[in-house]
Parts: sequence; C-alpha cells; structure tokens
Amino acid sequence: MGEKCNEAAPKNLGIIYADESGKGLSHPFFVLILDSFREEAAAHGYNITFINHRIINKSGILLPYCRSSTLNGICMVCVKYELPEIQELAASEIPCVTIDHMYRRVPAVLSDNETGVRKLVEYAISCGHERIAFIHGHNNSIVTRTRIQQFRSVMDYHGLPVSAGYLREGLYSDIGLTRRLVKELLLLPDRPTCILLPDDISYLGAQDAARELGLRIPEDISFAGYDCIPITQSLTPRLTTIRQNTSKMGKIAAQLLIEQIENPDTVRPTPRIFPVELVEGGTMYNLK
Repeated sequence: MGEKCNEAAPKNLGIIYADESGKGLSHPFFVLILDSFREEAAAHGYNITFINHRIINKSGILLPYCRSSTLNGICMVCVKYELPEIQELAASEIPCVTIDHMYRRVPAVLSDNETGVRKLVEYAISCGHERIAFIHGHNNSIVTRTRIQQFRSVMDYHGLPVSAGYLREGLYSDIGLTRRLVKELLLLPDRPTCILLPDDISYLGAQDAARELGLRIPEDISFAGYDCIPITQSLTPRLTTIRQNTSKMGKIAAQLLIEQIENPDTVRPTPRIFPVELVEGGTMYNLK
C-alpha cells in the first residue's frame, strides 16, 4: 500500500459508509457525493468495493481485512470516526481519505460549515427573528461541533440569547426524532419563531409537527435546513437551506485518494474545504 500502482494489477478502492440514519445508499445527500466519487474513480480505471458493516463493527477485523484485500485505498464517509477500528485504519500505512471529518495525517474533504451556519443565522436575523432554536445532529463529529460553535457565536455577536431549551440534540436525517423535538419546542411558553434543522430530510418531521399543532409555515413558524436535496426543493413552500457542492466533494475525494496511491510523495494532508451557498426558499418568514 502507498507504492505506485502496477498498471497491470486490478485497481480497487474501498468505501466505508455507515450513516447513523440507517438509510444506507438511499441517503439523498451522501449518494450524490458517492456517485461523483465513483465516476471520478472509474475515469482513472478504479473499481469500487463497499466494505461490509460486519467487518467495520467487529473488533480487530477492519485493518487486517483491508491489508489482506486487493483494495488500494479507502474512502471513509459518514462513519463513527471515533471508533478505535476506524482510527487505527486512518493511522495505518493504507491510503485513506475522509469526507466531513479530519484526522491529522489523512487528506479530508469538507464543506465550509462555519459559513453555512453563519449564513443561515444571519439570514434569519435579517428577517427579524430573535428567538431562534437549533436542532443539531449527534455531537460526535467535527461537522456538528463546528455548526454549534458558529450558531452560538453569531447569536452572541448580535446580542441574542440562546434561550433555555432552544439548543437540542437530534440525529441527522431522523424524521421521527425531529418531529418530537420540534413539537416540544413549539409547545414552550415562549416558543421560537425560527428553528434551524440538522439537515433537509429532518424538515419532513418538522413540517408534520407544525401542522399537527395547526401552525402555518412560515407565517407561524419558520424553518431552515441544510444540504439542498431535491425533495425539499420540490415542496411548497420550498425549504430555505444551504447547498453543498456534492459533485465537487466526491470528485476531489477520489482524486486525493488516487494521488496517494499513485504519487504518495506528493500528497499533503491539508483539508479541502468547499464553499456553500444560501438558498432562500419560502420557509423563512420576514417579521419586519
């Protein structure tokens, strides 16, 4: 591993993908990244192999499996990066790349989450919202921690308090949990006027909670998501959200991994951070 590939040998890349939502390859955000990754890998003559979840979850198996397989490198996407098995693989001699997480010695591909959350909060404030709640994903990743820190920072900059109970831990893409958390927020005596969600899929649960309580979107409660997936852009009203450059992220992740395999001495583990875009939908009410 890490040596220049023999052109006559099979060229294979492994993908470790285990999102906490359980949606697997039907996840509308990560499937776009992985499809772009696959296309770029194929353009360089590489095949793709998904590593079985049982190998990932069984202690002491992952690294020996990767060493003994015909995989030239590994892409890690939406996994539990704190697992000892994953950390051991990342620290090994096997070429790796991560998406939405950073290790010290591993090239990484991320969106600019600081700017993304800042854009959402600033936009809500510009529309006159001061009571802004934030349901975030599980606090076990650099992405989530960055988003929470930026949310607090922007609110503090504008002199707006984060009211008790307004910061809630949810899960990415968990419609049922989001429905429950949104309903709890909307039943508070001093309920928020705007709720930021972990991602776009979560909006389906948030929408249900608001309608169950007889509230109109956005007149009675505003929402914003993250990811800009097609389904929430086809709803009425369209979801206000942040668009990430999924095609570029997947393509560059493949290029970084292949570069490690074919030219290991040229690669530097500097993260590649991609800009994001605010998409103004119809779920943010202007209170001014």
